[in-house]
Amino acid sequence: MRMRKVPWAVEYLEKSQRLEKEPAKWKGKWHNRLHTKDLHVEIGCGKGQYSLDMAKMYPESGFIAIEKNESASGIAAKKFDEDPAEKKLALIVEDAADLGEWFKEGEVDVIHLNFSDPWPKKRYAKRRLSSDSFIRQYLQVLSDSGRIEMKTDNGALFEYSVLMFLDYGFRLKDFQVDFRKEEHPEDAITEYEAKFIEKGQPIYRAVFQKK
Repeated sequence: MRMRKVPWAVEYLEKSQRLEKEPAKWKGKWHNRLHTKDLHVEIGCGKGQYSLDMAKMYPESGFIAIEKNESASGIAAKKFDEDPAEKKLALIVEDAADLGEWFKEGEVDVIHLNFSDPWPKKRYAKRRLSSDSFIRQYLQVLSDSGRIEMKTDNGALFEYSVLMFLDYGFRLKDFQVDFRKEEHPEDAITEYEAKFIEKGQPIYRAVFQKK
């Protein structure tokens, strides 16, 4: 479902301290930019709560949140700015189709895909974040030991994604069809995820390791 335009959030982006307006200029320099040796990228961060919570949980790691919706990213930017403790956190408001333009080969350690749009109709399959064009970019920007951590409530998208990542040579490191059946304090709960948990819906999760 499309998010309604939030005028104040769109306007706020212009003054945000965490917004990277020219992400390409940091290509190959993100570790120095965020003063970290461990770089995480969340694609489709929505309102940014997951990246913010993970940055708090792992203060030695750097997190880059990517969101193309200006209203959602404006809300995320405000959250990031209002939490001065989180210095290793940046925001990119662009389409992730340009991922390879912002990161050097092997620069990213972990890519997070949380509750991505499933684009259920076959004619829109190429828009899925686990489609060919995106996976080729992931392979390019991930480090030799890099990995992709995926969570979704959509069984069809999960099945599609597992097959796609395996077809591109990734190793399935973890696979769960009811991830929140047990507590996982090492992983933050997204806003969408909290709603699904409350309804008793299973959360699918997989970790794909680059070979």
